[in-house]
Amino acid sequence: MPRFAANLTLLWNEVPFLDRFALAADHGFKAVEFMFPYDYDTAQIRERLAAHSLELVLHNLPAGNWDVGERGIACHPGRIREFQEGVARAVEHALALGARQLNCLAGKAPPGVPEAGVRQTLVKNLRHAAAELHKHGLRLLVEPINTHDIPGFYLNRTAQAASILDEVGSANVFILYDVYHAQRMEGELAATLQKHLPRIGHVQIADNPGRNEPGTGEINYSFLLRHLDRIGYDGWVGCEYKPLAGTAAGLGWRAEI
Repeated sequence: MPRFAANLTLLWNEVPFLDRFALAADHGFKAVEFMFPYDYDTAQIRERLAAHSLELVLHNLPAGNWDVGERGIACHPGRIREFQEGVARAVEHALALGARQLNCLAGKAPPGVPEAGVRQTLVKNLRHAAAELHKHGLRLLVEPINTHDIPGFYLNRTAQAASILDEVGSANVFILYDVYHAQRMEGELAATLQKHLPRIGHVQIADNPGRNEPGTGEINYSFLLRHLDRIGYDGWVGCEYKPLAGTAAGLGWRAEI
């Protein structure tokens, strides 16, 4: 069975962020992930990771102004300098916190920009990020996200991500395969995971509909998680779902898989 990492952005989100590390450890998790560390004191996060013997699997690059609806800026031609500054900031945090992977959100396609220009900008930015991360032994992830939840999100399918990775031409860029987003956009989960396995650096899970815990929707997680074992996936699986009736109550799925 794969190794599970608790996503602290969504799990136990009814308690202060810095208190969630202890809860993850108390419920048997050996690793955590979260979206952004930038609003918290790095030393305090590091202390909680150490105190509870937790590994930080990943966090995201800065993604623009989240509060006003931005979901990444990597595909925006007018914000390349801002993206590059964000890469430097993310690397600094990752090194301080022991994270080995950073996830890039491409963002919504900017209005009025031809698709070729959007793609060219994303490729250029990913090349820059991959090179900067490589200097420090870090891996870059890029995540396709469904356009039902985030209309206009540019990178939204696995094959599209693989094509962009081909164009980037770096051995240091991988796909973050989020099962929930993939199910909403394309289905064919088992076959797609197997086909693109060498390029998948991280997997995240949630059920559909609702983005709740496994077992609450249509995805056969008992099969799919064992399928990850069968095809040789050896990375972490991030539990990035919205608990339906509280985090602790919703963790029973792990024993039922």
